[in-house]
Amino acid sequence: MEQTLTAWLLPTLTLLAGLAIGFVVARLLPSAAPNRTQRQLDELQERFDTYQREVVTHFNTTASLVKKLTQSYQEVQEHLSEGANRLALDEITRQRLLAALHPEEAGAPRERLTPPRSEEAPKDYAPKVPNEPGTLDVTFGLKK
Repeated sequence: MEQTLTAWLLPTLTLLAGLAIGFVVARLLPSAAPNRTQRQLDELQERFDTYQREVVTHFNTTASLVKKLTQSYQEVQEHLSEGANRLALDEITRQRLLAALHPEEAGAPRERLTPPRSEEAPKDYAPKVPNEPGTLDVTFGLKK
């Protein structure tokens, strides 16, 4: 009987020791994993916030530069108008210069793009007329 008690006691104690060690390890290791995951999450959040700040800064700078460009364009237009008024030799030349600088004020129609006539996509081949040779035919394009 003593042998059977030892045969059962040793594996049971080993199992209990393994459970205790597993419990301790499980309590210590998962706390490290969430901290690492939390650090990665915080790092990603910081990178995202930095990116958002850079985007806002970029668009603010772009808006400022476009505003300056518009002001510069208006200043150039005013300079050219003043030059046309001051330097034109006669009234006809002055009117022509001013009309060229300000076509919308002169009533001149502005050239506009016209939409395509057909909604059909362009073909990458020549369409074949019925009862005519196609472009790959040996006699295509030859006069009879």
